[in-house]
Amino acid sequence: MTQDNKSFVREFVIMGITNDPGLQQVLFIMFLLIYLVTIIGNTSIMLTILIINDLQSPMYYFLTNLSFSDLCYSTVVSPKMLHDFFLERKLISFIGCVLQLYFFAVFASTECYILSAMAYDRYVAICHPLLYVLIMNRSKCVILTLIVYIGGFCTAGIHTSCTFILPFCGPNVINHFYCDIPPLMALSCGDTFTSKTIIFGVVFIFGFFSVFVILASYLYIFFTILRIHSSEGRHKAFSTCSSHLLCVALFYGTVFFMYLRPASNYSVTQDKIVSVFYTMIIPMMNPIIYCLRNTEVKEAVKSYISRLLVDT
Repeated sequence: MTQDNKSFVREFVIMGITNDPGLQQVLFIMFLLIYLVTIIGNTSIMLTILIINDLQSPMYYFLTNLSFSDLCYSTVVSPKMLHDFFLERKLISFIGCVLQLYFFAVFASTECYILSAMAYDRYVAICHPLLYVLIMNRSKCVILTLIVYIGGFCTAGIHTSCTFILPFCGPNVINHFYCDIPPLMALSCGDTFTSKTIIFGVVFIFGFFSVFVILASYLYIFFTILRIHSSEGRHKAFSTCSSHLLCVALFYGTVFFMYLRPASNYSVTQDKIVSVFYTMIIPMMNPIIYCLRNTEVKEAVKSYISRLLVDT
C-alpha cells in the first residue's frame, strides 16, 4: 500500500503543557480544582433547572444544553491531561486520538450553535414578547436543539476526516496536551493544504452564520431596548442578555483566535495557553457567569429553598 493512503503511526506521544516538575505539581492542583468546579457548576445548573419549576422556560432549556456541552468537551480533554501529568511518556493510541479530536469537536461546535440558538431566543423574548410562548414552544425548542447537535456531529466529522485522512508516517510527538488539529497537521507527511482549506472554510462559513445570527438578534434587541421608556424596563431587558453576551464574547473570541489566524502567526506556547482557556476556563466560567449575573436564577433558587424550609 502506498504512503498516500496509509497511516503508519500507531500511537502518539503527547508532550503536555510543561516538563518542569515543580510547575507540573502546581498546574496539576490548579487544573484539578478547575475541573472539579466545572463538574459541580455545570451539573448544578442542569439539576437546578430540572428541579425548579420557575426555570422551566426555553431560555433555561438552552442553558441546560450549554452546561451539558461545557461539561462534555471539558471532560474529553481534562481527565486524560490530569492522568498524564506525571507520566514520563504520555501516550495515546491512534484511534484514541481520533476519538478525542472528534468528540471535542462535536461538543465545541455544539456550544457554538447553542449560543446562536440562545441569541435567537432572547431576540424573540424581547422583540416579540406577546408571541414568545407561541414562537418558542416546546416543539420549536426540540427542533432547534436537534439542529444544533446534528450540526455539531457533522462539523466534527468534517474536521476529523480532513485531519486523519492525511498520512502520518514520520514523527509522532504532539507538541500539545491533547489531540488538536494544528499540532496534528504539523506531523503529517503529506500535503495538508486541501485539508486546511476545507477546515478553514467550514469554520468560517458556520462560524460566520452563527455570528450573524447573534449579531442580527442583538441588533434588533438593542433598538428594541432603546424604545423602552422606563429605565427599569431597559435594565431588566438588558440583564436577561448580559450573561449570554459575556459567554459569547469569551467563546467566540477564543475560537476565532485559535482557528482563523494566519499560519505565520502560529505559536506553540501561545496555542497551549489559549487552549487551556478554551478547554478548561470557559466551561468553568459559564455556570459562574449565569449564577452570579442572572437575578432570576438566584431568586428562583432562594424561593425554592424557602419553600423547602417551610414544608419541613
